[in-house]
Amino acid sequence: MSIKISPSILGANFCNLEQDIKVLEKNSVPVLHLDVMDGHFVPNITFGPDQIKMLRSVTSAMEFDAHLMVTDADALLSRLAEAKVDSVTVHAEACVHLYRTLDTIKKLGMKTGVALNPATPADTIKHVASMLDRVLIMTVEPGFGGQKFIPLMLDKISGLSRWKQEQGLTFDIQVDGGINLANIAEVVRQGASDIVIGSSIFSGGSIEKNVQAFYAALK
Repeated sequence: MSIKISPSILGANFCNLEQDIKVLEKNSVPVLHLDVMDGHFVPNITFGPDQIKMLRSVTSAMEFDAHLMVTDADALLSRLAEAKVDSVTVHAEACVHLYRTLDTIKKLGMKTGVALNPATPADTIKHVASMLDRVLIMTVEPGFGGQKFIPLMLDKISGLSRWKQEQGLTFDIQVDGGINLANIAEVVRQGASDIVIGSSIFSGGSIEKNVQAFYAALK
């Protein structure tokens, strides 16, 4: 199983975004995780499609993976497509008509994902699972970076991984929240294949060294 590291731009230095992105690109990081927050669904505000469009001008090669922690995801979808976002993950808890939202994402030419908060059961997605490119298991409560990993989520990851195999499904299991060098190997062992990392990539020294350390931890 190929493991993907997805740095969350939320952990980057916003005074130096272009340089940080270039460092990631130089170190063969293929994807950038974009946490879009509206101050309603989660108690924080980050950025939106206009800022993502600016980031796209910095890199044409990296996949842009937008994680929408917003009350009204549908209102942003067409603008995200215009900003050349490659994949969009919406929260099951926020989407009143989840099937329709996922169908719209597909019709706009983007990959689909559903995020589940820690207390949301994994089987919430079973009736739309065939539409999904990824399922994002939140391993912290969404809204802020730098939180501690919730150990109970390991069972949720492994349970979803078993169910995915039993059903013959192909979506990636993405994990976001509190990932560090001490727990990444166990998260992957439980079945995750796409690891979102924010603070641990962008703080505590060189981004390049941090990225290399995480890749080394996966060997």
